Amino acid sequence: MDEFLKAAIDEAKAGLSEGGIPIGSVIVHNGKIIGRGHNKRIQKGSVVLHGEMDAFENAGRQPARVYRECTLYTTLSPCSMCTGAILLYGIPKVIIGENKTFMGAEDFLVENGVEITVVNDRECIEMMENFINEHPVLWNEDIGE
Repeated sequence: MDEFLKAAIDEAKAGLSEGGIPIGSVIVHNGKIIGRGHNKRIQKGSVVLHGEMDAFENAGRQPARVYRECTLYTTLSPCSMCTGAILLYGIPKVIIGENKTFMGAEDFLVENGVEITVVNDRECIEMMENFINEHPVLWNEDIGE
């Protein structure tokens, strides 16, 4: 398994262990993780701290050229909010752990020139399937339903 996808999965597991939703993300620049995060909506009572947003927050202020050279890894297909941030900061490549349990705005990413790769990793799928089955109300809240 790709070391960066594994790091995103580790973030998702950290979120789950904190009582949150198991979605993790890392932002990689020149082979180094510059931002990592996981969904903290439950833990922080936040409406915006999805895994990707937390990774951006933890990457901190970066020159635009840095983000234009990054790859973002996420355990789950990015929602429209996270897709917007990916496009806003010019991330050119996104590696998606899985899109079986939730199909985000992948078409919009592609239409805007972002290269995406969907791995459909079994561990990512099982982690989300289990969470959705055990916590449907939290999951529906997270995706705006």
